[in-house]
Amino acid sequence: MRIIPTTGLLKSFDEAEKRLNQIKDYSRWIQVDVCDNVFAPGKTFELELLKKVDFNTDNVLWDIHLMVKEPIDWIEKCMFVGASRIIGQVEMMTDRDDFITKVKNTGLEAGLAFDVQTIIGQIPEETDEVILMGRKAGFGYYELDKTVLTRIKEARQIGGTYQIAIDGGVDVTDIKELELSGVEIVYSETNYFKLKELYDNQG
Repeated sequence: MRIIPTTGLLKSFDEAEKRLNQIKDYSRWIQVDVCDNVFAPGKTFELELLKKVDFNTDNVLWDIHLMVKEPIDWIEKCMFVGASRIIGQVEMMTDRDDFITKVKNTGLEAGLAFDVQTIIGQIPEETDEVILMGRKAGFGYYELDKTVLTRIKEARQIGGTYQIAIDGGVDVTDIKELELSGVEIVYSETNYFKLKELYDNQG
């Protein structure tokens, strides 16, 4: 299982840059959360500002999590900042197939994210990753919603080759159960260093 750090839902680019400098040496993959004040209240810093970070990003694999209206309209912005993987929330997506196809046609990895109460349903064949939110998407901290354990099974039963990831609410007490449930990626902001240390020590 891989533990991937996130920027979190930061409104200021200065705050985001500080966060990126804290985590850049610990993981090649870094998730950047993008919120447009439509899907959830609050707006994050402008995605294009990633081009201004004050360190060499040649070895960074940007994983862009789009919590926005019509994620398909943000693909070019993600390409501009050098994204390696683009993940869109399905709740404000008109067509999952179109989104996945358009991302894959750029040569990037493509994923879908599902909020805690969203029925998983159809997942396009070319999907590389499915994120199940571990708590309600949006600003603020909440504990892991344990119904996600059932949702992991549901996502697996659909039968795709995609990786399953959990985003939000994961603490050190949850990590083993998630791994046994077949989770391959855990995204974390607040608990990243604790989770990484625990998982590294477990070998």
